Amino acid sequence: MTETSFKLITWNVNSVRIRLELLKKLVENENPDVICLQEVKAKKEDFPFEEIKKLGYPEIALYGMAGYNGVAILSKTPLKDIEEKNWVGKTDARHITAKVFDDIEINNIYIPAGGDIPDPIANLSFAHKLTFMDDIAEYWEQHKEAYAGKKMLICGDFNVAPSENDVWNHKQLLKIVSHTPVETERLGRLFQSLDFFDAVRKFYPEPEKVYSWWSYRNPNWQTNNKGRRLDHIWVTPNIENRLLSAKILKEARAWERPSDHVPVMVEIRL
Repeated sequence: MTETSFKLITWNVNSVRIRLELLKKLVENENPDVICLQEVKAKKEDFPFEEIKKLGYPEIALYGMAGYNGVAILSKTPLKDIEEKNWVGKTDARHITAKVFDDIEINNIYIPAGGDIPDPIANLSFAHKLTFMDDIAEYWEQHKEAYAGKKMLICGDFNVAPSENDVWNHKQLLKIVSHTPVETERLGRLFQSLDFFDAVRKFYPEPEKVYSWWSYRNPNWQTNNKGRRLDHIWVTPNIENRLLSAKILKEARAWERPSDHVPVMVEIRL
């Protein structure tokens, strides 16, 4: 953090314990003030609190569970009003909120991946994904007046690449989970629920192709670049003019034992 700004990174770490060395590298390279992790895959007693505190993040808000999911907010400065949120009647550790600095409410969200078949009847995981997005959108729509004037930053692995320039091939991916019209429509509703602003696209404007995820099944990911932008940072309109920069840390995908997602960073004026 400088006197005038702070950096926030969102990253689907795909197991915090496996990726501890990479987290250390990320901190050394970028020195963010706040890190939002998804898919930490650890319950409280297995979470590496001490190692993370040693990296310079004494404030840790964790909503963990054994083996999968789990979200955490790591911060150099105090976190206030920490809250675990649940949707679709499930307590599956996918949403945690906390306030930082001048009461910016950070929402760290891990939207379900949705399986492989884009049919909510044949595939309950896909139904869960759609309902999860609907549930949050409906809640925010209903409470829009109460949220008016609130400073909010929404980030995480949303498992949806909304625009045709968020995927390597729009036509080929229209029937692939993460880019189907029904998913992009649901994410669009969520985006509009509190009139959010896409912080990353401010600095990587359309029609530039932008990705944050490359499949493990694709050994030649660097040469063929078949990526998708699944990781997002949105802000409420009252923060938009405070956005200073954004960066997608593509080089992290080439680190040793990487996550299939790379960290996404924004810098915001205090």
